[in-house]
Amino acid sequence: MAEIRYNFSELVEALERGDDASASELLSEVLPRLQDYLCVVMNAKQQDASECIHQAFLNVFEQIRKGNIKNTKYIFNYLLKTSRNEYIRYLKRQHKFNYDNELSEMSDPEEQLSNLMDKERQRILEKCLSELQEKSREFIEYFIDKPDSTTEEAVKAFNLSSANVRTKKSRILSRLHHCYKRKSTQ
Repeated sequence: MAEIRYNFSELVEALERGDDASASELLSEVLPRLQDYLCVVMNAKQQDASECIHQAFLNVFEQIRKGNIKNTKYIFNYLLKTSRNEYIRYLKRQHKFNYDNELSEMSDPEEQLSNLMDKERQRILEKCLSELQEKSREFIEYFIDKPDSTTEEAVKAFNLSSANVRTKKSRILSRLHHCYKRKSTQ
């Protein structure tokens, strides 16, 4: 498992000395974490979060260029707060900000954990789906895309008997279940 970095003071140093390679590498670690924060804690959409963190980074970069960042050890916290504030400004600009509604829609800590777990489950499920043979993957994705579909609809879509549809669905779900259990413990 990759080691999680907590100190990004090298980012400020790389930006100050114009080391684009090091800065890009560090930003590839920082930006996704900031985006996840906005999506999980602030309940932002991926696209909105992406726009806000990029604007926040530009704001912070300007402060770095002006020499206003004194304690580089806390640059990640500074980026986090700036991203959060940028997202709130974004909501205001979009005329979506209603203090009662928007703040009540912020995720509670329990929901944040649930959102993270859902993301992790989806990531594992996608890996398991990619391990299936193409025909099996197409078959089960039919049911994922159309959860309310009946056996009769699947019979028509795949030109199989009712018994074959139920058996095939059961076997594929069993394989996915075992794959998920195996990958979730790794």
